[in-house]
Amino acid sequence: MAKAGARNLITDVAGIAVGAAHDEAARTGVTVVVPHKRATGAVDVRGGGPGTRETDLLDPVNHVDEVDAIVLSGGSVFGLEAASGVAAWLGARGRGYSLRGLPMVAPIVPAAILFDLANGGDKNWGELPPYRALGRAAIEDARADFSLGNVGAGRGARAGGLKGGVGSASAVTEDGYTVGALAAVNAFGSVLVPGTRTFWAWALEQNGELGGQSAPILPAGGMSLDFPIDTKATRSPRTSTTLAVVAVDAALTAVEAKRLAIMAQDGLARSVRPVHTPYDGDVVFALATAERALAEPRPLMLARLGTIGADCVARAIARGVYEARAIDGVPSYRGIS
Repeated sequence: MAKAGARNLITDVAGIAVGAAHDEAARTGVTVVVPHKRATGAVDVRGGGPGTRETDLLDPVNHVDEVDAIVLSGGSVFGLEAASGVAAWLGARGRGYSLRGLPMVAPIVPAAILFDLANGGDKNWGELPPYRALGRAAIEDARADFSLGNVGAGRGARAGGLKGGVGSASAVTEDGYTVGALAAVNAFGSVLVPGTRTFWAWALEQNGELGGQSAPILPAGGMSLDFPIDTKATRSPRTSTTLAVVAVDAALTAVEAKRLAIMAQDGLARSVRPVHTPYDGDVVFALATAERALAEPRPLMLARLGTIGADCVARAIARGVYEARAIDGVPSYRGIS
């Protein structure tokens, strides 16, 4: 059995910190996941409209397999600049890929963005979008305890017909492995079972983290097989994407970390319907901090961690919506009846 960790945050994984910064006027923000030391990284991209930086570098066939931070940002293409602020901050402190024979380092900072440009905030920033500064502010804020909901990359997020946000969850196994996830939820699809206030991820809830979910009461004849009515299909389908990071304290190879990211994508399918649409930029990153050896048989242990990781991602997505507050006329989960 695996149960939620002490914080029920991705930072229950030893060596992980999270920072956030947001711009109130622009209604946007940045979240940074920072390992205390370089960690094995991987990524799996499933959405039909992704926006990413340095994700090709994480292909296991390529040279660099360790990262210094992961950046999740609002702002669409402009938000990719947040990673530049994070990389500059890390490089100034000597943290990054060592360049043989040179006194400098090259921080490896993969990033992904969500689309929040149509949320009503003041985007009249001309040639100076705020994201580089937000990235720097977010990494300076990195810590073990952090807030959920309308923070960081979740500041301007919307999940279907509800306010989206940043969520996180963790699990600790009986034999001592820790798995954690963080998600920024701006999905096209719905996080709720149609016609109910029940999260798709209701059965995975730990310790009342979603307010005490119970099995949904379905309409006679079952659910419709069409879109749930509270998707963005009739609103603004382009303003979509769910981004996630799953972390483990096990020592994984780059190939194993890639498999972890692939399995963790199932957490999106367990918590959002529909998912991986042409409008979403769904991306899941994986981090392995190597605090513990991976027990034998390695494939079986990896499958176990991937299963737990997918559940943590699903819980993090639901928590991101559960913890979000209503804003700009977009209702919160706890504000609906």
